[in-house]
Amino acid sequence: MSVSEAAAFVVRNVRLFDGEQIIDRADVVVEGERITGVTPHSGTPHHDAERYGVERYDADRYEVVDGTGATLLPGLIDSHTHPTGNALALAILFGVTTEMDLFTVPERLGNQRAVAAERNDVADIRSASTGATVLGGHPSMLIGLSFREQFPVIDGPEDAAQFVRDRVAEGADFIKLLIDDGTAMGHPSPTLSEETARVVVAEAHAHGLLAVAHATSVRNALAAVRAGVDGLVHVFMDQPPGEDVIHTIREAGVFVIPTLVTMGSMAGELTGQAVADDGRARPYIPDDWHQNLCSCWQLGSPSSLENAKLATRALHRAGVTIVAGTDAADVGVLGTAHGVSLHQELALLVDCGLTPTEALTAATSSAATSFGLLDRGRVTPGRQADLLMVHGDPTTDITASLSIRAVWRRGQRLHRAPASRPSATPSG
Repeated sequence: MSVSEAAAFVVRNVRLFDGEQIIDRADVVVEGERITGVTPHSGTPHHDAERYGVERYDADRYEVVDGTGATLLPGLIDSHTHPTGNALALAILFGVTTEMDLFTVPERLGNQRAVAAERNDVADIRSASTGATVLGGHPSMLIGLSFREQFPVIDGPEDAAQFVRDRVAEGADFIKLLIDDGTAMGHPSPTLSEETARVVVAEAHAHGLLAVAHATSVRNALAAVRAGVDGLVHVFMDQPPGEDVIHTIREAGVFVIPTLVTMGSMAGELTGQAVADDGRARPYIPDDWHQNLCSCWQLGSPSSLENAKLATRALHRAGVTIVAGTDAADVGVLGTAHGVSLHQELALLVDCGLTPTEALTAATSSAATSFGLLDRGRVTPGRQADLLMVHGDPTTDITASLSIRAVWRRGQRLHRAPASRPSATPSG
């Protein structure tokens, strides 16, 4: 589906979660790639025409989509992924219209960006390009990449700034640091020193880019925060959260992407089989991704999913911004699949004490704001028309997020075809 095929339409009589609040009934108007109006129905407390745009529309100009009994949301954002092959096509089938790529190589990034720019039947992508790590450090010890030629690494503070400049030249949208000594996974490994991490963060900020850190232990998370990162892209899972740790993270103002689906798999305790075999999802999941989703890492990790959930609960209660992400990847990240795993993550966030609305916010407006994507993540005039419509009300029952009725990217409705059909084949 090319970008030029987007048309004007109005979703009428729909329950709306606009990324921040709920409107019981509304009409949402889209023209081309943009939302041009959100009109609450009479009887709701939201009548601010300046905020919500046009209150009238010419029905003859628009295709009318009946939203009765459904909820309209912003397209979902998975803020921690590693897309390869058909990943972006799979993601959008489940309403994930943007993926944040947290580690790749420049050649793959360029190819995926080209596909996402030209087509609306794949998710959009933003990327860190190659993450900052050391020789033999994460992720090389997990995915068998033990040689410098596989991807660039940092030797120390003296070459850290150049590493960042090289990523900027490749077109990185933000910079990722891997601060992980492997102890949380039971496989000790070398990692970035705190001194080196400070240089990476400072250089990223000098280029106007966010710096986010992979860390899975309390020790590594605190080192990342001291280095000045803007976000943690995992929650720690090696021990229960202490009040001092939660206080430090809160005071630093960082956001946290728990990636509970992956933390549970790394701990050897969780797979995605429940969502993989859900009748609403199974027809759209290719067999290879289904197998990956139903698998689980066996690392001998001393950590636990319970620690990760306790930390997420404590961070949320302390007011730390929680952002939804999965770490979905087909290389090394068992228990995940693009798109569908985000729905499992939303349910896990609710298990951690977030309300369904707060969990949805973590996958929409909070994700967009945290990564500076100010053209999406909200259903409001002027934003890009990346939309998800589901049967029922996921703001009260989070599992309804998987009851997908329609998906739009840049105003164009997706043809959701089962995995055996051409539209689910690799796209880039």
